Amino acid sequence: MEQLSRTEALFRDEPYLKSAEAAVLGTNDRGGIILDRTVFYATSGGQPGDTGVLTRADGTAVTIAATVTGRTKDEIIHVPAAGAALPEAGERVLLEIDWERRHRLMRMHTACHLLSAICPFPITGASVGEEDSRIDFDLPETGFTKESVTENLMELVDADHPVFTRWISEAELATNPGLVKSKNVRPPSGAGRIRLVCIGEDASIDSQPCGGTHVARTGEIGAIHIGKIEKKGRENRRFRIRFGPLPAG
Repeated sequence: MEQLSRTEALFRDEPYLKSAEAAVLGTNDRGGIILDRTVFYATSGGQPGDTGVLTRADGTAVTIAATVTGRTKDEIIHVPAAGAALPEAGERVLLEIDWERRHRLMRMHTACHLLSAICPFPITGASVGEEDSRIDFDLPETGFTKESVTENLMELVDADHPVFTRWISEAELATNPGLVKSKNVRPPSGAGRIRLVCIGEDASIDSQPCGGTHVARTGEIGAIHIGKIEKKGRENRRFRIRFGPLPAG
């Protein structure tokens, strides 16, 4: 599969695309399915990979339990559920992601970007989940409270700011290193360009490298709140983001 492992990632430009047709390039030595193109997001940057179904021409459904990357971001591997019959190279299949799950992850991932704009400190870790996400910041004792951060988050959500992507060159990023918010992880290099996710008119709210999927406007996130702010070290604070309004009391 080495010469056939590049997959066109439709989700990068069309995050709302729920289904598509694709050709099977083959399977790898672990039974992962490789396609010529896909709507399935592969685990990366703290966002889990998509789940869903591949439907073969004879109507047989192949459940996809996970989607992961291989040696590069362009090597996208669809991991079938145990016991699934694998399609053959050359087959045409219909791809359908679990849209409800993906959309929740899109909403949550966008909320994480808003949090990083409200708390402009180096990020030491992050994980996006369907119900609960976290961002770890490198900062000492802080005056932030879950109430004040929640209020700021909801102001940005309610303002219904646009969310969009644009591309810059690696040279442009090198001249503006502040775009990278992660303390320890750098965007993949070598492709010549970097994908930025921007929030607000002219990226007035936020702009940072990211390969994930996001909603088109902040209002689509819905009610969100900070469930907890935890001390994880002398200069490490973990903010937990959850859907729904901040519970009373």
